[in-house]
Amino acid sequence: MPESPIRKLAPFANEAKEKGKKVYHLNIGQPDIETPKEALDAVRKFDRKILEYSPSEGYHSYLFGLVEYYKKVGINIDIDNLLVSTGGSEAILFTMNSITDLGDEIIIPEPFYANYNGFSIASGVNVVPVISRLEDNFALPPVEEFEKLITPRTRAIMICNPGNPTGYLYTQEELNKLRELVLKHDLFLIADEVYREFVYDGAKHFSILNLEGLEENAIVIDSVSKRYSMCGARIGCVVSRNKEFMATVLKYAQARLSPPTLAQVASEAALKTGPEYFAGVKQEYLERRNILVEGLNQIEGVICPEPKGAFYAMAQFPVHSTDRFAQWLLSDFDVANETVMIAPAEGFYATPGMGYNQARLAYVLEKEALQKSVEILKAALQTYPGTLL
Repeated sequence: MPESPIRKLAPFANEAKEKGKKVYHLNIGQPDIETPKEALDAVRKFDRKILEYSPSEGYHSYLFGLVEYYKKVGINIDIDNLLVSTGGSEAILFTMNSITDLGDEIIIPEPFYANYNGFSIASGVNVVPVISRLEDNFALPPVEEFEKLITPRTRAIMICNPGNPTGYLYTQEELNKLRELVLKHDLFLIADEVYREFVYDGAKHFSILNLEGLEENAIVIDSVSKRYSMCGARIGCVVSRNKEFMATVLKYAQARLSPPTLAQVASEAALKTGPEYFAGVKQEYLERRNILVEGLNQIEGVICPEPKGAFYAMAQFPVHSTDRFAQWLLSDFDVANETVMIAPAEGFYATPGMGYNQARLAYVLEKEALQKSVEILKAALQTYPGTLL
């Protein structure tokens, strides 16, 4: 199993804190946005005498609530098209295990969410990367590049939309190109859509569940973690109209018995969250994005494409290795006893040698903290012995 590029530097951060330093965590997508009051109140008012198993597919009241949620965002599905998982992570694991045999392949544009590597190893799946490039703002690589990689062992193409770690939002035109490709080769198209609500600059998110003719091929991974700032609830879901696939996923769900009861109670209550919550959160993230991205691009030698969704930015730094730079920031540098933690990008790639001078930064801290973080990074690059300027 690979180390998490998001968490592997945690010992250095802990050591910095023990020395009295304040660490601004831009390395992890843990929002500081408050969880909706409806979700927390539901847990406080929970008065059952037994904390029992739920059905393996999740509480039906929650499933019906999810059907209504998807209807509101323009996706029409039935309760049979849904299964509640223990976080989006379990949804991905169930999906990989359900559509592949040992040694099968899934094509994924990189950089991608680092844990896809770990999930694929746990499932005996080979990730076949196709490179998207920073100079193209991490847009979808040409479909011809995907097609070159398809073999008899290929079972799916997987994307994250909007993307983690890039923040890239795929257009409907790009998704239609993938639709044509997976239908041509009879593959699944898996979309991790957990950041659906967070798109900016007037852009619209388009779900693969609304791609015509893809009813048997589309699989969506979803989660409450980022939507409602409920990362610790560990509730996600798998969504597909393919009945054979969903029947197989249910077998894995039965093997792990049930998703967590209290977290489902909170997640069902969170569905009552009004549109004003998301409007406020989106505006906050937009302002944070602008502070971080504009600030980074004003630092000599730093290049940071503007993300259109999620709350991450991928930046290129004028250093030989962001892995060493990130460690140095924690162990050897501070400004007024404050420093920054970033996530080196090599772990978001499967191709060796890619991402060595890039890092992912999450704009999940309040605006003043982001401004300070940019100033610290600027000062650090003026001091760091490995800066290439």
